[in-house]
This record gives sequence, structure tokens and C-alpha cells, in this order.
Amino acid sequence: MVLEVALIDVLPGHEDDFAAAYAQARPLLAGAEGCWSVRMTRGIETPTRFVLLVEWDSVEAHDQNFRATEAFGKWRALIGPHFAGPPRVEHFVDVPA
Repeated sequence: MVLEVALIDVLPGHEDDFAAAYAQARPLLAGAEGCWSVRMTRGIETPTRFVLLVEWDSVEAHDQNFRATEAFGKWRALIGPHFAGPPRVEHFVDVPA
């Protein structure tokens, strides 16, 4: 299992519009093969900052089953106009206890 973490800063004043666009776009991401869960959080101290958390089978599942598909273009068209800059995206794996 791989956790994708995307730090997304949105334009000031676009917070509610971004959240509405995410609600509309979420099924595109959640329906991708190899996607286990999708969660969006919003900053308290910085309300223009959102963090997207997605669990994938693998980095390849993210890249090949979503980013390389038409669904990604639709996803980006819905949420992208609210970005203040490119999101910072990284992938993580659990550390054994």
C-alpha cells in the first residue's frame, strides 16, 4: 500500500469553490483501479491549504490507472482553476512498528 500526499494551495477566496469542485471530481479519482481510499483535509491555520490523501496499491497504480487516463484530465479541469500553484505530490509507505 502506498499513500499519496498532495499539498494543494488554492487562491484566496476560492476555498469554497475548490471544495465544491473536489466533491464533484472525487468520484473520478475514487473509481480508479488500485485506489483504496480518498480523503481531503483543509488547513485550520492556513485555510487556503488543502491536503489530499489517497491510498493506492502502488505508485504505478496512481500513475498508470489515473494520471495517464482521461479521468485525470477531467479531475484537473475541475479543481485546477483554483490552484495558487502546482500541488506538491509525494508517495509514502508505512514504517514497520
